[in-house]
Amino acid sequence: ITDSNLNILAEGPVLAVKQSDAMLEGMDEWNQKHHGASGLIDRVKASTFDEAEVQRQTLEFLTQYSEKNASPMCGNSICQDRRFLANYMPELEAFFHYRNLDVSTLKELVKRWKPGIQNGLTKQGTHQAMEDIKDSVNELIYYREHFIAR
Repeated sequence: ITDSNLNILAEGPVLAVKQSDAMLEGMDEWNQKHHGASGLIDRVKASTFDEAEVQRQTLEFLTQYSEKNASPMCGNSICQDRRFLANYMPELEAFFHYRNLDVSTLKELVKRWKPGIQNGLTKQGTHQAMEDIKDSVNELIYYREHFIAR
C-alpha cells in the first residue's frame, strides 16, 4: 500500500495458492525455471490456502487502507493480474477501481520518447511478489523523477 506520493505505508500478506502436482508439472519451461528458482513452486506445494482463503485474507488487509472502488490497481502489466483475479478471485478484482495505474505504459512511452533514461533504472527481477511490487513502485518513482515534468 502506498500513498499518493508513492511512500510505502504497509506490506500485505504474501500468500500462495495450493495447486496440484499435475498443475505445477503442466507449466511451461520458462515458468518452471523462474518460479522454481524464486521458491514459488515450493511455497505453492507447502501452502494450505485455496483461492477463496487468499482472496479473503487479501481483502481483509486492503479494507484497512481503502474503500471498495477507491484505489486503482497499480503495478507492471496488471492487465494480466486483473484477468487472473477476474477468473479466480472476482471479489478481489471488483474491490479495485476500474482505472489502472500500469507502470508498463510509462515504460513503453519512455522507450519511444526518451529512451536514454532507461539505462538508469535497475530492477531486482526476483519474480517474487513483494519484491516485484517494490520494483514497480521504485520504477514509477524513477519515471516521475526523470520522465514526467513536475
